[in-house]
Amino acid sequence: MWLLLKNLLFILLVPGTVAGYIPWLLVRNKTFIFSAWTPLAAAAFLAGVVIFLWCVWDFAVFGRGTPAPIDAPKKLVVRGLYQYVRNPMYVGVLTVILGWAILFKAVEVAVYGVSIAAAFHLFVVFYEEPRLEKTFGLEYDEYRSRVDRWIPKIKQDQSAVS
Repeated sequence: MWLLLKNLLFILLVPGTVAGYIPWLLVRNKTFIFSAWTPLAAAAFLAGVVIFLWCVWDFAVFGRGTPAPIDAPKKLVVRGLYQYVRNPMYVGVLTVILGWAILFKAVEVAVYGVSIAAAFHLFVVFYEEPRLEKTFGLEYDEYRSRVDRWIPKIKQDQSAVS
């Protein structure tokens, strides 16, 4: 129960602010008009939220921790979406921000999203990856060699290659 509460608090404070409150501040004076782009924006919102919550679930259930660096998982999470990219939680947050940008046709939200993507990348490279390497050692090195940071590897069927 305590782990659930810690995860909910983190969700409200961090991604709730980054992917919810700040984009809302940027578009709060814009008028929403339903358009052909609205379903795409809704799909981005939904996909981003599902990606993020799936990752939080894996962190809590398998890793026994939270996304917060001060209460990180005790086990290296390499299941679920982490089989495809090493940072799907960040991808989920960025997808929600993309949804805001599309929904309101807001260049300022798109620029904000690019800035957040750069900040995520720097945080991952200079803090998370060194910490994971120190904490999980060879297990993390092996995982890192198999799974790309941001974009899934396309696996070719070896029988089709001649």
